[in-house]
Amino acid sequence: MATQSPFLLLEGFLQKLPLPNLQPPAWAVFEAQRRVVLLLNHVLMQEPEAMARLLRQKGQVLLVQWRSFSFKLLATPAGLLDLAQAQDTPDLVMTVTEESPWSLAQAALRGEKPAVRIEGDVQLAAEVNWLTEHVRWDLEEDLARVLGDVPAHTLGQMVQTLRSSLAQFITKAAAFVPGKSSS
Repeated sequence: MATQSPFLLLEGFLQKLPLPNLQPPAWAVFEAQRRVVLLLNHVLMQEPEAMARLLRQKGQVLLVQWRSFSFKLLATPAGLLDLAQAQDTPDLVMTVTEESPWSLAQAALRGEKPAVRIEGDVQLAAEVNWLTEHVRWDLEEDLARVLGDVPAHTLGQMVQTLRSSLAQFITKAAAFVPGKSSS
């Protein structure tokens, strides 16, 4: 008997609804993007090599797109990132080609990068690739500054266990796709 994942059914149902194209207000998008830039810079500042690599790309503009969402980043003279101006022409365009949020979440939980179409400056693309391969947010270290070492480590282990459990659940749920038999 072929069984479809309830998450895929829900995603398909939501895509077929005749909902108006609801967009958040521009100020909310701008504020969310500012928070993402702050987080990215926080992570970059923990890795001097990452900042040195971005410094070599100062003034370059990166456009990241997925579905109707887009995000323009500017490499600053400090080796960090800032939001680029709307009229700035991107030197590199990275478009996430996977349309399904469900599939993106599955890949993220498996620790995989999403499929991306890249157009533009090759050197900037190489630096962005290096950053994605080598820079990681040490959330446990940040939590330790606030909570102390032991609570931060315990919370980190709990998050890792939750992540593993979610990954297993999603893997099993993905096995229930049309055309495949359930096990």
